[in-house]
Amino acid sequence: MAIHRNIKLLALHNFFTDFVLFAPVAIIYFQKVTGSFALGMSVFSVAYVSSAVFELPTGIFSDIVGRKWTVIWGSFFSVICVVLYAVGGSYAMLLAGSLFQGLSRAFFSGNNEALLHDSLRETDQTHQYGEYLGKTSTTFQIALAAAAVIGSVTASRSFAWVMWLSVIPQIAALIVATQLTEPTNPHKAATSIYAHMKDSAKLFITNPILRDVNLADVTRFGLGESVYFLRSAFVNSLWPLWAVGISNMLANLGGGLSYYYSDALIKKFKEIHILNFEIIFNRIVNFAALLFPSVLSPVLISASSLSYGVGSVALGSLMQKEFTDHQRATMGSINSLAGNVVFGIYSIALGVMSDRMGVRSALLAANVVLLVPLYLYRRLARTQQTSATLTNVL
Repeated sequence: MAIHRNIKLLALHNFFTDFVLFAPVAIIYFQKVTGSFALGMSVFSVAYVSSAVFELPTGIFSDIVGRKWTVIWGSFFSVICVVLYAVGGSYAMLLAGSLFQGLSRAFFSGNNEALLHDSLRETDQTHQYGEYLGKTSTTFQIALAAAAVIGSVTASRSFAWVMWLSVIPQIAALIVATQLTEPTNPHKAATSIYAHMKDSAKLFITNPILRDVNLADVTRFGLGESVYFLRSAFVNSLWPLWAVGISNMLANLGGGLSYYYSDALIKKFKEIHILNFEIIFNRIVNFAALLFPSVLSPVLISASSLSYGVGSVALGSLMQKEFTDHQRATMGSINSLAGNVVFGIYSIALGVMSDRMGVRSALLAANVVLLVPLYLYRRLARTQQTSATLTNVL
């Protein structure tokens, strides 16, 4: 069966969107401009909190107006964001860039997964959603891996160069977005915006499986993303700036492999077992790297990505199974909104802790809190078992 053209374009769009050369040294650049880790992390925080503010409007925009135009607008705002970061020079300019980054993220959030799902529906391949989510997400990791090495080496010579070169891939992503086709949606929202939002939010409250998956994803994303941005500073304390990208490259290559083989692994071991393994494996390697810092620590931290991709796909697949077709993007945006709010709060707290206690201590504290999803996965497993028992009885 032929693959929908949108899927190939989405994979290419994912590559250009994440081919951000300054990504591996972003916190180092922001700290250099602002003078502290707290202010540097606050740039990320503003991006994610502003994304949270725009999440619901853009999710509703996607469900009502269409998936293609949502990607186009997200790509356009991403170009503006990187241009403002490149201009840099002041905290105010960085904050302006972060606002547009948040707006861009909001347009992509929920929408791109819905675009993938709707495109697969047109070719009767929705049962392969997990496989294609993994494969299209692989291009994110390939882009990040390539950008990590090029970006850190370039940054060691000139931060200005690495920032301005990052604009080019975002323009390419915008061009790719214009080539997408709008998938048909027989369940397109016909209710008012407020009713649509209310119905979407209600499902998170009434559906216990969706509720626990959402809470786990919010914790995993909000705290995990904060750790991801800060860990470059820890790596830079052990390796020179030009080598920071090597650690990121290893992490992204591991993440790419994890995404690529995620569907096969999930089919063999099931989502809940994959998710439990991800948490346990990640905490073991991160604690080892942080408690006994050495030149090998960045490699250990990078190894945690080997379970990241498959964990992301497992969570995404569980959520998509519970989402309704006519509210798919809006529900994805609600989930992302919560994660962005948690990130916004925790990233600043992590920055303050880094200034006062050191980066390593802040990362250790974050990894302790990241054990919380284990409890949620256990509760989710019980809910699934109860639901399956009732289904068999009926």
